[in-house]
Amino acid sequence: MASFQNSRSYEPWNKRKLIGQKAPLRLKDIWAIRVRLQLDHKIRDLALFNLAIDSKLRACDLVKLRVSDISHGEQILSRAIVMQQKTSRPVQFEITQLTREAVQGWIELADLQHSDFLFTSRVAGSPHLSTRQYARIVHRWVQEAGLQAGSYGTHTMRRTKVSLINRRTSNLRAIQLLLGHTKLESTVRYLGIEVDDALEIAEQTDA
Repeated sequence: MASFQNSRSYEPWNKRKLIGQKAPLRLKDIWAIRVRLQLDHKIRDLALFNLAIDSKLRACDLVKLRVSDISHGEQILSRAIVMQQKTSRPVQFEITQLTREAVQGWIELADLQHSDFLFTSRVAGSPHLSTRQYARIVHRWVQEAGLQAGSYGTHTMRRTKVSLINRRTSNLRAIQLLLGHTKLESTVRYLGIEVDDALEIAEQTDA
């Protein structure tokens, strides 16, 4: 039996696969994807992309957003608050003007009502996009932007804006609040900050 097992070639599950945290988008990547979606008149995808960047929500929370979560009457809110599925804790996020315009355009095009899911599914029996469908959409975005698709995923959307904020401000407490983390250590690990990075920040700060 042992000789039979040894004769079979064993291939690790992660062979030829990129594992670990998915990379955030750079500013130029954000605009490359955004402009392509605008030129291709992909109204839903533009709204989904912009809101994913702004909200910093996990895929499971993003796909379940309802129109009522981000609007009051016919007006898109500049700030919204949702309950996170993973932690059962509320998190607040900003909705920039660019995103509000994109979302409003999608709501009008799709003729969505206040109680409707914001990103409805085209699959029968599914009321909203599934996380798997969303993952395929993200894969298409990065691939069409000429990026290495395996390096990016749905968590890329969650990490992108906080990564930009971290590079500009190094304000971990602010990022912790934006991500809805309960512990600062989780935020540090999430951003991939190493000891050397932390020391470099400390050295640049006068006490």
